[in-house]
Amino acid sequence: MNSSMVRYVLGCVLKIEGVLLLLPFLVGVIYQEKEAVVYLMVALFCWLVGFIMTLRRPKRDVFYLKEGCVATSLSWIFMSLMGCLPFYFTREIQSFTDALFETISGFTTTGASILSEVESLSHCTTFWRCFTHWIGGMGVLVFLLAVIPLSGGSNINLMRAESPGPSVGKLVPKIKYTAQILYLIYIGLTVLEIIFLLVGKVPFFEALNISFGTAGTGGFGIKNDSIAGYSVFVQWIVTIFMILFGINFNAYYLVLFRKFKKAFSIEEVKYYLLIILIAVGIISYNLIQASLGVFDAVTKAAFQVASIITTTGFSTTDFNTWAESSKTILVLLMFIGACAGSTGGGIKVSRFVILVKTVKKELNSYIHPKSIKKIKVDGNPVEHEVVRSVNVYFITFMIIFAASVFLISLEGNDLITNFTAVAATINNIGPGLELVGPMENFGFLPALSKYVLMFDMLAGRLELFPLLILFHPAIWKDTMKQKMELRKRSKV
Repeated sequence: MNSSMVRYVLGCVLKIEGVLLLLPFLVGVIYQEKEAVVYLMVALFCWLVGFIMTLRRPKRDVFYLKEGCVATSLSWIFMSLMGCLPFYFTREIQSFTDALFETISGFTTTGASILSEVESLSHCTTFWRCFTHWIGGMGVLVFLLAVIPLSGGSNINLMRAESPGPSVGKLVPKIKYTAQILYLIYIGLTVLEIIFLLVGKVPFFEALNISFGTAGTGGFGIKNDSIAGYSVFVQWIVTIFMILFGINFNAYYLVLFRKFKKAFSIEEVKYYLLIILIAVGIISYNLIQASLGVFDAVTKAAFQVASIITTTGFSTTDFNTWAESSKTILVLLMFIGACAGSTGGGIKVSRFVILVKTVKKELNSYIHPKSIKKIKVDGNPVEHEVVRSVNVYFITFMIIFAASVFLISLEGNDLITNFTAVAATINNIGPGLELVGPMENFGFLPALSKYVLMFDMLAGRLELFPLLILFHPAIWKDTMKQKMELRKRSKV
């Protein structure tokens, strides 16, 4: 394994994070808050560590998928460890475990919080807390690819390790330009939402933070009641943009280059919008039956469906009190998630499309044993390798999910709390049901449960395997063997 290149990538990531930490420092200066000094000190420390790690550029800057997975996983862990320091040193979060939980939840765009009172936070901490969503939404390594060239196929290996979805491809011949296009779309949609929120008379600072949470599909609220206190107009703006950020960004690329027919024929996007429409219809009906007005019912249903399927986690009402069928739909949406290639989490609509088509193919093979039919998506045949990886992903997901539910059940909470806490974290959603419902938080959980859920958040955001590979003995054996060979050469 090219460990020197992994070290170099980690250093670059920390330098980027150091620069990004200057933004909450500037916010603190504008609002004349003493906490700003902490952000400056952590920013300098973060940049210094990154600078030391990148002093020597590796002789070989080519690395393969395993290096990409290791670099990606360690980058997210290092980012979280550095990013939690301002929370802890400002004492706005008293416990290091809680500070780390909040930071991982931010970067992974989960939005599960340990805080019961967010309106008392300083402006710089509020900004950094929401900004972590925006950083994690597209991924800091995608940004790295946009500015730092790597040799050969190294770029695509790094992008595959971080970008969500069953497959990652190039929009244009060079990955660097693909990353740049993705970020331009990301920034453009974020700015557009900020403008619409300002039209809705939301103060600029609040519009900025709400847009960060929506763009990254994160869901950290800056108010104790999340988005419930804002006007219906604002709620609909957030609803629409949550849905937009849950769409595969390839569709936006096609629209930008006027390939409208191809953009609107993407199968995954059509199923994604259809699922939203059906879920909103059923939940709206249930709310109307519960004596809510039609418009109010549709508004609440649309917001919560968009929030859950895109794994954003904002809320406008306590859906924990809804009818059982409505809550069941929301739990199912937690697992389905948004489109591949979006900022949303979950298993992804594309994987479910492939799984359903795989089942259909198997049923057909029972009826027509000699028939040979390939699974097709968007009219193109799906390679066996992709089908196999989707099946393996689903099995691995269920194993981790079951193990996590068991581990946190040792703390004695009820099954619904445990089940939805894991579902909300591994799918990067935020709120669950019962004790971790939309009006509650994760602060009451013991340390063991929090670390299990932190692992789930990272595993969910990184699509399981990049994180799991860190626990494979072969990775560390290769690294140790490489170091021993280098020592022998240096002695000679």
